[in-house]
Amino acid sequence: MENFDEYLRQGEPNKAEKAIVWKTAIGLQQVDGLKPSEYLIEIAKQNIEGDITIDEVKKRIECYYQQHPTQTDEDRTEEADKVSARIAEMLGEQTFTFSPAEYLAIHRRLFTGIYKFAGKIRDYNITKKEWVLNGETVLYASADSLNATLEYDFEQERKFSYKGLSEQEFIEHMAHFISSLWQIHIFGEGNTRTTAIFLIKYLRKLGFKNVNNDLFANHSWYFRNALVRANYEDLSSGIYRTKKFLNHFLSNLLLKENYLLKNREIHILADTVKSQTDTVNDTVFSLINKDRKITANEISERLKMSLSTVRRKIKDLRNNGKIERIGSDKTGHWKIIE
Repeated sequence: MENFDEYLRQGEPNKAEKAIVWKTAIGLQQVDGLKPSEYLIEIAKQNIEGDITIDEVKKRIECYYQQHPTQTDEDRTEEADKVSARIAEMLGEQTFTFSPAEYLAIHRRLFTGIYKFAGKIRDYNITKKEWVLNGETVLYASADSLNATLEYDFEQERKFSYKGLSEQEFIEHMAHFISSLWQIHIFGEGNTRTTAIFLIKYLRKLGFKNVNNDLFANHSWYFRNALVRANYEDLSSGIYRTKKFLNHFLSNLLLKENYLLKNREIHILADTVKSQTDTVNDTVFSLINKDRKITANEISERLKMSLSTVRRKIKDLRNNGKIERIGSDKTGHWKIIE
């Protein structure tokens, strides 16, 4: 990404705008673990400089891979280069229609010549192992219901009125709509990149024309993981669907909030650890609530827990404003803060 930051620092509007578009286009490849070539970076910079058009960029990439075909099926650099150029082209256009046909068209334009099913609704069921789910998969829509489900989601969004919504209510609704659209997973591959482009264009239609899409450039994998967590639950393990992470992403994008976007915090194991921590804290709190004069040593003995751990849990409870120590450690007592 540092290849384009120089244009942002220079402050020339046209070049800066193109640089952000290219950063977004290239950054979005990270959702599938793809990295464009140095060749793509160089001709993208020529486009930013105004030396070549986006059409010329696309032609050069086509010629390049005709002369340098990829050697293995695992090498997806060609896909990353071509899709990056197509995203840059689409983000530079001032066109959009809110419809399932537009959604399908975006996928077709991104992946023609890359996937045989570009722009086509899948006719088979899929699963995808997710890092953020520790190898589990989201349950995607059945192939038999894809078209009807897509139409339903679009129809519900058309009927929805944004009038009178607070900023937070807008964020929460947009998170609901876009996560539902993604969960259908109407294509065999390329759903997240298609959904991201559709979202950017839809937000522009709604009036967010000056949104800085650097967030997609720098945190596209977080965006995908947030969509996954918004659609996964395992009640037997205490894991619930949550749009919290997607709300954070959209709040940073649209409201200039400053939530830390860390993928490790989205991982389901982070929820498990937090749940275990909360359980222990609740147990320590319960003992203190029953016996206001209980000491850390006594809690340690009762729970068969190390003294250092107990002291850490007590510190958590104090920092969270649940308890307060009155008097000395030996002769004082605990006050429960309502």
